[in-house]
Amino acid sequence: MNIANLFSMVAGAAWLGFLALLVVMLTRAGKGQGVKGMSTLVVAVLVVAIVLSTLGAGLVFIEPDELGVVITIGAGGIKPEPLTAGLHWVVPFVERVERYTILRQTYTMSSLDTEGQVGGDDTIQVRTKDGQQVYIDASVIYAVDPLKAVDLYRTWRTNYQDGLVRPQARGVIRDVASQYGVEEIVSSQRAEMERQITVKLTEVFASNNLVLQDFVLRNIRFSDEYATAVEQKQIAEQQAQQAKFVVESKKQEAEQARQVAQGSADAAVIAAQGQGQAWVIQAQAEAEARVIQAKAEAEALALIAQVLAENPDLLTYQYINKLSPNVQVMLLPNNAPFLFPLPDLQNIPQ
Repeated sequence: MNIANLFSMVAGAAWLGFLALLVVMLTRAGKGQGVKGMSTLVVAVLVVAIVLSTLGAGLVFIEPDELGVVITIGAGGIKPEPLTAGLHWVVPFVERVERYTILRQTYTMSSLDTEGQVGGDDTIQVRTKDGQQVYIDASVIYAVDPLKAVDLYRTWRTNYQDGLVRPQARGVIRDVASQYGVEEIVSSQRAEMERQITVKLTEVFASNNLVLQDFVLRNIRFSDEYATAVEQKQIAEQQAQQAKFVVESKKQEAEQARQVAQGSADAAVIAAQGQGQAWVIQAQAEAEARVIQAKAEAEALALIAQVLAENPDLLTYQYINKLSPNVQVMLLPNNAPFLFPLPDLQNIPQ
């Protein structure tokens, strides 16, 4: 309870006291009883009641979430500056204060009775650019501009919600939504449509001394016919997707089989190539071995020929060494054509 209300309550009590004392005084006077002292008391209570009433009428306490517009009988009828939070004094019975809340306010338009400010179905009907009927539920969150509260009173008084917020919001929503097709509204362009509505409502509210805090696109519904068509389309798309999935599965199975067959063929080719390469390598090795052997034999023969050329008697020497030890012959010079048996040295007479 603020002090202004307290003064008003005390003033009310003083007036009740004055009336009670006045009744008692008149009653005593009617009975011929003395009322001299009581009359003074009645006058005193009357003065107190008048003073308290005057104070109660002149003191104005503005809550922290309020602004006060002072209406006066002076020039212009409205004081140019609103009253802010706190205790203020106005001229009693000459000036009065119109209060505005500066808290956020929400105006909801919905098809549900329990959600909107208007009873019944208050959804917004919109005809899209492709001729479809859609139903939009929305909420507008706004506040009074603290710097323009006096102008708001001049233009709208306290009827700004029904006179401004509701019609402007419905008009802007219809105007923007009609620029889109129904599929765009419910899918790819919904966020963009909501953004455009927010921008336009911000401009409209600012020009009418309000501040748009937020715009909420709550729900979008279709006509029953279009909803049925959409459902059938979704079913057809799901069936098409299923068929596509089956086809892709078959393709993958065929590709796997092809890859397995290709792998087997590649393995066989690699095996054959490996065998062929092994045979080639073996043949090359044998040929190289023969070449090396031939080269060795040739080099050996050349060396033998060189040795014989340098030592002609070496061949005769080798021949003699190869003879059997049982062979007894006489060796003669090369120019002796005859061979004579060697004498038996064991039978020589003593």
